[in-house]
Amino acid sequence: MSLSLGRMKVRRTPKPPPDPEGRMALVEHLRELRSRLFKAVGAILVAGILGWIFYDQLFELLKHPLDQALATINAERDIDAKLVFGDVAGPLMMQLKVSLISGLVVSSPVWLYQLWAFIVPGLHKNERKWTMVFVGSAAPLFIGGVLIGYLALPKGLNVLIDFTPLGVGNYTAVDVYLSFVLRLLLVFGVAFEIPVFVVLLNLVGILSVARLSRMRAWIIFGIFVFAAIATPSTDPITMILLAAPMTVLFLLSELIARFTERRRRARLIAQGIDLDDIERAGRLDDD
Repeated sequence: MSLSLGRMKVRRTPKPPPDPEGRMALVEHLRELRSRLFKAVGAILVAGILGWIFYDQLFELLKHPLDQALATINAERDIDAKLVFGDVAGPLMMQLKVSLISGLVVSSPVWLYQLWAFIVPGLHKNERKWTMVFVGSAAPLFIGGVLIGYLALPKGLNVLIDFTPLGVGNYTAVDVYLSFVLRLLLVFGVAFEIPVFVVLLNLVGILSVARLSRMRAWIIFGIFVFAAIATPSTDPITMILLAAPMTVLFLLSELIARFTERRRRARLIAQGIDLDDIERAGRLDDD
């Protein structure tokens, strides 16, 4: 009896079809998390290297609000104020910190996308279409918040330095000053992301417009409390410069949520779906 090797076939276990909803096993989730973290950290490090190369320009940029504040104050009264380093390793550590924070800001479109891309597999198919909405708005709002924080810096510094008594020098350590500035910029950047998440929670049906309307006064109050606590300068001008744009963005996000929910209701009615049962459940879902 002869066997034809050409006709012999190896039986293989068929590969399971992909989940139509994109669900993954725990091991796949961990592998996906590792991949997303690697890409996000890599982007931050690459942008941080650029920040290291252009450190002198970045330092002058961060020091400019202080120069503006001192120029305004010295036009009325003379204050001996300057930046100093308090230890030998201070300049090196400060350059590392500035480079890292600048890399975080510059690479924000990349790591924000990686964050959303990791969340997407856990969403339903009809919820993933809002990926471009998140990516297209989150990064510009983060960078816009950082810019507004930078523009608010001279006013806040002016208020704080003006409390220096006459005849007393105000010598601020460079690391303390830059830590103060970088923290304020990051607070502004993160705060401007809140409206994006409000809109997305409404788009996926978790937060309804009716609930937003009922909570509007408390949310605005919470915004001002957050601005008062989060801004490291603790002066009212910086607080208002953070809280006012956040309030406007929140109200704008409520209008967008109202528009999208109205369209969703019209589509569900056209499909003959009873909205009473859905509203009693506290959410409106896409089919």
